[in-house]
Amino acid sequence: MALSRSARLAALATAAASVLAIGATRAPTPGAPGIGDSYFPKLGNGGFDARHYDLSVAYDPGTGRMDGRTTLTARATQNLSSFDLDLQKLDVSRVEVDGRRAHFTRDGDEITITPRHTLRKGRHFTVTVTYGGVPEPLTGPIVFGSKYGWMKTPDGVFVACEPNAASTWFPSSDHPSDKATYDIRIKAPRGLTAVSNGRLVSTRSRGGSTYTHWRESRPMATYLATATIGKFDVRTGRTPGGIPVYVAIDPVLKNSNSVDVYAVTAAATDYWSKIFGPYPFEETGAIVDDMPEAGFSLEVQSKPAYSAVRNETTIVHELAHQWFGDSVSVRRWQDVWLNEGFATYAQWLWAEHQGTRSAHDSFLAGYDSRPADSSFWQTEVADPQRDTMFASAVYQRGAMTLQALRERIGDTAFFRLLPAWTRLHRYGNADTADFVRLAERISGQRLDGFFHTWLYTTGKPAL
Repeated sequence: MALSRSARLAALATAAASVLAIGATRAPTPGAPGIGDSYFPKLGNGGFDARHYDLSVAYDPGTGRMDGRTTLTARATQNLSSFDLDLQKLDVSRVEVDGRRAHFTRDGDEITITPRHTLRKGRHFTVTVTYGGVPEPLTGPIVFGSKYGWMKTPDGVFVACEPNAASTWFPSSDHPSDKATYDIRIKAPRGLTAVSNGRLVSTRSRGGSTYTHWRESRPMATYLATATIGKFDVRTGRTPGGIPVYVAIDPVLKNSNSVDVYAVTAAATDYWSKIFGPYPFEETGAIVDDMPEAGFSLEVQSKPAYSAVRNETTIVHELAHQWFGDSVSVRRWQDVWLNEGFATYAQWLWAEHQGTRSAHDSFLAGYDSRPADSSFWQTEVADPQRDTMFASAVYQRGAMTLQALRERIGDTAFFRLLPAWTRLHRYGNADTADFVRLAERISGQRLDGFFHTWLYTTGKPAL
């Protein structure tokens, strides 16, 4: 077929426009300084996907100083001219991209890094940051008014970082939607034990220092990473179901409570593996430190961290988080009820398992104890706002939602739903809409009105 001159000119013009358009889409641009979370707009970073962190930290408990070197392996999700990392207050002395020195600037908690050459979309690259200083814990209303993050103890440091304190001790894309695997190497004075995530790879002493290497081979959100250091009595073994256990307890607390942390950890890990699906990590355990100033515990991946020996229900709560929060993480922080509501409901299931109280009775106890005009009912559970994201309603009304759902769809569907949820989103991220869709699919019921009442409206729901 022959083309007329006008047709040929039109075709050439179209081709030229296409080339220009392709060139424009491929032009390198800076990565975004945040993931887009409405609660923490500058947390996380756009333009790349974090794949692996290799952290090396050296801590001096006497001065409180930490020196670190972090190498992040990432994959570019666009053509990058520059990209950001989150790091709070610590001083950066050097940045390298793929082994070559790179230019960087600081703006508050953001480091903007400009590599020597464009990082093409789909390419894997490494960025190494050398830094140091005295890490400071964060304060404010978010975590029950407590300090959190990197907290100095009499013999070391207690590290518990939810929701936004991981970047107080290592440069990162500090948001749960950007998970990665980890190698964590800790240098501490000889005589102290350094405990972190995953499995212990090696420990060696040289001179006056001990070098400990931990490896978390399953994807992990930044806030779940720890490098807790102190004097600990360590017990290792396996659960009756065969899962490795590592429990470290500060000797100051060893005889301060009747709870057998090791035994409860082993029993709860095995029981939740039956109810929620296979245990998602290589090891279970606990870090029990003498840190009354913190006043909270945290579901650190593979080894929950307790600021003191609490009680049995705290242990089963934090271990339930290994499925709900750690393996299946929130896509945005407003969905934190998917972590806390589920772990609180696990406490009710544990009491039911122990034969002390049914989940139905736990539900009624919480429901009946709060009158309709209580401020408790004024929290919108599916969007509780940043400074009240850990309000009691997120925990308790979140748990009530699950019990009400169980009674709505029946035990058969409900106990199919829980392991289906953890299997479908294993090592990933999800939101409330994902859970609603799955609940409807498994139950065969329309549940949008139900969830609207329990999660998206204020006021005391009618039974």
